[in-house]
Amino acid sequence: MAITVTQKWRSPSGQEGENPSIDTLWIVRGTENYFAARNALAAETPAELDGLVRQNYGCTPLGWDSWNGQVRYGKRKKKEAGDSTYSFDTRGGTQRIVQSLETIGNYAPAGETAPNFHGAINVTLDAVEGVDIVIPKYAFHETHFFTQAQITEAYKLILYGLTGRVNNASWRGYAKGEVLFLGAAGSLRGDAPDDLWEIGYYFEAEPNAVNIPIGPNITVPAKEGKAHYLWVRHRDTDDAAAKVLVKRPSSAHVDRVCEYGSFSSIGIG
Repeated sequence: MAITVTQKWRSPSGQEGENPSIDTLWIVRGTENYFAARNALAAETPAELDGLVRQNYGCTPLGWDSWNGQVRYGKRKKKEAGDSTYSFDTRGGTQRIVQSLETIGNYAPAGETAPNFHGAINVTLDAVEGVDIVIPKYAFHETHFFTQAQITEAYKLILYGLTGRVNNASWRGYAKGEVLFLGAAGSLRGDAPDDLWEIGYYFEAEPNAVNIPIGPNITVPAKEGKAHYLWVRHRDTDDAAAKVLVKRPSSAHVDRVCEYGSFSSIGIG
């Protein structure tokens, strides 16, 4: 038998003022189990009502398979200094690569030999054009709440100065160079002395790598995830089997492209 949830006549009722509340009354039928009745009540009643959020709900016995249900709505709990929220995103980013991880095959017409580019991708007569692929990308966002006294102009300038920098030392379990600070955005809601600053902090992370193979003969010993950029130079090489000039990786280069910064200055652990 299906569980039904029906709102009672003359429901809701409520209180207005500094701490408004709304009570809604329901009849839950079709189960002898309290937990099933309670869960059905939660599933069939709105999470928000007239700008208030659901705070408490529950059931009391009415009959052998029916229950009185009550849901109370009230104001959202005001944030306090030190409160935090967290989110993350692993949706991939796009990157152009010019070297493959592995060449699966080189094919040519019968009687001819396909050139071997040693992993170079989309090679033309003049360049190695590469291909755009989706790569793992880890981004995370944190929101923290502060008193007005904590957020000074000096602190805002610290955040400004760290934007675009990578961690200069181990931070939250990430090794040096693995985390990029994308910046922060803050807002002060209201003008009362106890109103709080709400500040969101945005980061991206990429693990450091070691012993990165480039073609058959080059190994890059180390690269910091966000601090360094790896690129490959190609040169024309005679492919004796195919009897053509081909572009093959001749050298690999790692350059630091981000400044370092002390993430302890952000002040969020």
